[in-house]
Amino acid sequence: MLVFLSYSMIAIFMYAVMSKRLSALTALVLIPVIFAIFTGHSAELSDMMVDGVKKLAPTGIMITFAILYFCMMTDAGLFNPLIKLIIKIVKGDPLKIVVGTGILGICVGLDGDGATTYIIVATALLPLYTKIGIRPQVMATVLLLSIGVMNILPWAGPFSRAASALKIDPTELFLQMIPVMAAGLLWVLFVAFYLGLKERKRLGIHQIEHNEELIHEEPNIPTWKSWFNLALTALLIFVMIKSYISLAPLFIIAFCIGLVVNFPQLSEQKKLIGKYADSVLAVSTLIFAAGIFVGIMSGTGMIDAIAQHLISIIPESSGNFLASITAFISMPFTYILTNDAFYFGILPILAETASHYGVGANEMAIASLIGQPIHLLSPMVASTYLLCSLTNVDYAENQKNSILWCTGTCMIMYVAAILIGLI
Repeated sequence: MLVFLSYSMIAIFMYAVMSKRLSALTALVLIPVIFAIFTGHSAELSDMMVDGVKKLAPTGIMITFAILYFCMMTDAGLFNPLIKLIIKIVKGDPLKIVVGTGILGICVGLDGDGATTYIIVATALLPLYTKIGIRPQVMATVLLLSIGVMNILPWAGPFSRAASALKIDPTELFLQMIPVMAAGLLWVLFVAFYLGLKERKRLGIHQIEHNEELIHEEPNIPTWKSWFNLALTALLIFVMIKSYISLAPLFIIAFCIGLVVNFPQLSEQKKLIGKYADSVLAVSTLIFAAGIFVGIMSGTGMIDAIAQHLISIIPESSGNFLASITAFISMPFTYILTNDAFYFGILPILAETASHYGVGANEMAIASLIGQPIHLLSPMVASTYLLCSLTNVDYAENQKNSILWCTGTCMIMYVAAILIGLI
């Protein structure tokens, strides 16, 4: 019964959001609350909700101050030289801009962190998209595809979970994953080219002769402040990659330093925070609502029920094909489960079963990572809410417009793994 209710809750949530019957915020809270009461957990409901919010609180705080930091740096003119350089290269051609978005997303995504990539790329390129008239949804889709592949890097969460859960050498696993990821990245660039071509045709723009038309007026900023902002941001990214400090306090400190230097007057600081309050609040409320969703799914036992049901429905006769089965189930199940639940709860059992049929742990790990592009669309992934906020794209619309392209990434990587002989 719990299994049926678990799947029903996910299905109702997806329908309510994608059909716009409910906003993502209200659906994330009301639907799991109703199901928790229905399953007899009303007494523990408050504790489950608080526990879930606590789990995502560091992420919510980090994203709140990350938005404020990069919005502040935008106002301070940090990204103006980058925008000028991009404009010189692309000459206002929508095709080049969208492909450039994919390339920049891949490059910035080398740190394996979606939130950082979304903030940097969207902050740098969104003014250009707006000026030319390219749909922001195109940027959101291309960035999701970029991070869907870059999220598989060894220093990103899913890879380390798969390697540690199956007790395999991360270096060996990564070397095997490189050609699979390369195939995924080629797909990302192909999709960017296709979407860029569609935007070029829609807008009827191939090139703008006078690039100055695209450059907004820059504030008169002292040179020392420009160099200071660049140094502070470089230091922030370095510390973030090295993990010297947790992300939440890191962004809080960086924001406060940048705010005092760039906007020393209290009235200026208040004005800046007020200017971006809507964007910050829209994201932070969704993240904490997602915490309630996750907390109730965990507390009611729904996540465990789904995991056990998945294992029970795989017939023993399919043992030789468990790697392929794992690749396909990783797509929907990393959407409805947390990465921890999938990689530590389901994958070890599947891998143990597969070992009796001669299917190695490395093969199972590779298969399990193929579904990560779909995972990014999960309501449990906080960075996707950030992406939607930064690009001013509706969450439900983003789901509908991106899910087939993300599925394509998974399928391309699966085919590559088959052709190479990894699965």
